[in-house]
Amino acid sequence: MTPTVLYHCPCLSSDPIPPPPNAPSSSYQFHPLHELFFCEECDAVRCNRCVSVEVSGYYCPNCLFEVPSASVRAEKNRCARNCFMCPCCRNTLSVVPSDPSDADDGRLLTGGLGVVGEPPFFLYCNYCRWDSAEVDVTFEKPTGLAAQLQRFEDSAPDSLEFERLKEHFEPFLRASSSSGHPQATHSHPAHINPITAAASSALARDIPGVVKYTPAPRGRRDKGPRDELSEYRSRVEVAGTKDTSNVDFVRRLEEVSQVAALSQRWTSSWTTPLRSSDLRPSRIPLRSKKTKRCSTCRHILIKPEQKAQSVRFKIKLVAANYLPAMSIAFPSPDLARQRAAGSRQTAAEDTSGASGLQAGGTYPFQLALTNPLYDPIKVRLKAEPQVPPPSFTAPAGGSPEKAKRPPFVVRLPRPESEIPVAAFAEAWEYEDDEDMFGGDDDELGLERERGGGGGKGKGIGVIERRANVTVVGGEVVIGRDAKGSIKFNMLVSYTYRSDDPLADEEFTFYTVVDLGVIIPRVGVESITSD
Repeated sequence: MTPTVLYHCPCLSSDPIPPPPNAPSSSYQFHPLHELFFCEECDAVRCNRCVSVEVSGYYCPNCLFEVPSASVRAEKNRCARNCFMCPCCRNTLSVVPSDPSDADDGRLLTGGLGVVGEPPFFLYCNYCRWDSAEVDVTFEKPTGLAAQLQRFEDSAPDSLEFERLKEHFEPFLRASSSSGHPQATHSHPAHINPITAAASSALARDIPGVVKYTPAPRGRRDKGPRDELSEYRSRVEVAGTKDTSNVDFVRRLEEVSQVAALSQRWTSSWTTPLRSSDLRPSRIPLRSKKTKRCSTCRHILIKPEQKAQSVRFKIKLVAANYLPAMSIAFPSPDLARQRAAGSRQTAAEDTSGASGLQAGGTYPFQLALTNPLYDPIKVRLKAEPQVPPPSFTAPAGGSPEKAKRPPFVVRLPRPESEIPVAAFAEAWEYEDDEDMFGGDDDELGLERERGGGGGKGKGIGVIERRANVTVVGGEVVIGRDAKGSIKFNMLVSYTYRSDDPLADEEFTFYTVVDLGVIIPRVGVESITSD
């Protein structure tokens, strides 16, 4: 398992301190760095749960045509041009004519839309060789195919039934949302959707055998009877009818490919055919470009370009441009052996962690800090103290004090020690190779040779400096009876240069570090005994 570092967003809790990493609620409060945003007005981290999303524009992903918002509902959120999707492979379909030929099949594929041919025209897939003539979908003209195909979709029984439902509820919705009915206005606030108001009114209808409770309004009496919905009657009565065509089809089924997949059936407009031979082409659904705002101050965090061809952003306030990126990894096995040979620890206690984290061992790790700012920063790290999980109990014959011991201990540089990280710059902007590939550790005051990082091991402290990256060494000491995952919360504080030249600003955030799963000693003893 690769070690990971996730960042905390305090939007789901009133407490800025995150819960323990083993708590179930912890997984919903930590996110990867590339999924977070940063609000400059609030000076806080934002995630997708605490931002408001607004649609800034619609476009077709195939032809990149920008669709006005007023036309999206009329076109049923699909492209109104000649953009169609293959029902089998989801590839884009092309329009081809059916020219007469001497072949036995009676038609010949002569080209795309630009080729002049004779009707009828049909849709053809250049990838899986599917064509719409197999399902009797042909066109008289090679233009305006979306409107012609829309007539096929509108004639579906489900579509006709939905339109009938809209016609039935539309008068009542219009009457409920109008201001001419004081009782409707009194019963439903102005911010309630008319559909919600209609649903609540339908649920309040009289039920035979049940006494209706109607509390008297305050300050006034009912001025008249409430509008009632008339009984709805469907176009086709389905009660008592049984369709056994699908049952007969499954009984005579010879190959699984004859049954349409769920993904193919769900993307159909109205009809969901069970047979793959009944799948019909559909218009390509539209995509949208979204603007994201901070839910607290309404400041824009993400605003894309309006053009569909552009992938740029007018405003892009992502957390990766404000917070230092952190990546954690175990050292290579060769480097771990060299350090173990030069230390008093045995090789079994100090390994690279590549073969797993054994209980009772000590494992070094390296934490790389990358500065995205154009000014140098100073970082301070503090690992939160570990507590045993509630399910952890002392082993048989052990003292109760062992149950209170933490399963592992993380050693990092002292919290008061500031780790400098150089400013971000292009490769050609560094003055010399020393700034690009590393400097002298004596300038830091955290030499690992003297244990200046505050840890007990020699590998704790600044290990390497290159460009805008500083690598810090740490280690984790695992208890002999430890189980579960090595996850701990880490408080990160960094100071950066502010507009005021006399004072620097500081920003603090939490992260959770996951080093991997502990291999219990029972597994090791069983392997050695065999």
